[in-house]
Amino acid sequence: MTPRERLSTARLYLVCPARSREWIAAAVRGGVDLIQLRDKTLDDAGVLEAAKAFVGHDALFILNDRPDLVEACGADGVHVGQDDESPAAARALIGPDRILGRSTHEPAQAAAADADPAVDYVAVGPVHATPTKPGRPAAGLHYVAHAADTVRKPWFAIGGLDAANVHEVVERGATRIVVVRAITEAEDPEAAARELRSALEETSIVR
Repeated sequence: MTPRERLSTARLYLVCPARSREWIAAAVRGGVDLIQLRDKTLDDAGVLEAAKAFVGHDALFILNDRPDLVEACGADGVHVGQDDESPAAARALIGPDRILGRSTHEPAQAAAADADPAVDYVAVGPVHATPTKPGRPAAGLHYVAHAADTVRKPWFAIGGLDAANVHEVVERGATRIVVVRAITEAEDPEAAARELRSALEETSIVR
């Protein structure tokens, strides 16, 4: 399957800093479909070294905000935020076959990403305020409902989501989520991923 074909059925997306290969394998066994390396403390050499643990699992490997290193890292794609390189510039670096994701925080940004031919998937949030994005106000559950009604590309709800509140976004139309602390701070990443996956699969239709 191509990266885009795998993306079309993906439900659970994990963003994390550098981790061991064993830790990542456990999260993937639990049901993670995409895993993004996001570690702003690393220099280029550090990113290349950390990426080795992310390659070769049964999950898409996405690199945060480094389209210039995607090929060298063996990543399946890149994720860019509103303050990062434009999707068009990132696409020029990664080529036509890898996937590209875009963060959005309001309806106009979601519409732009949905219409942008360089973008493959859209992140919608943060649903709740989260320490991984200090200073960014929550976009709220109404933004999730808006995305469910309007965004046609694969999209993921993101921001402060865990097994206890994932039902809130599912009830508003989300079928895909991004998590960070719900797995990275868990004692058992496989069990944490499995619990999240189970909560998500209460919905049977992937938009």
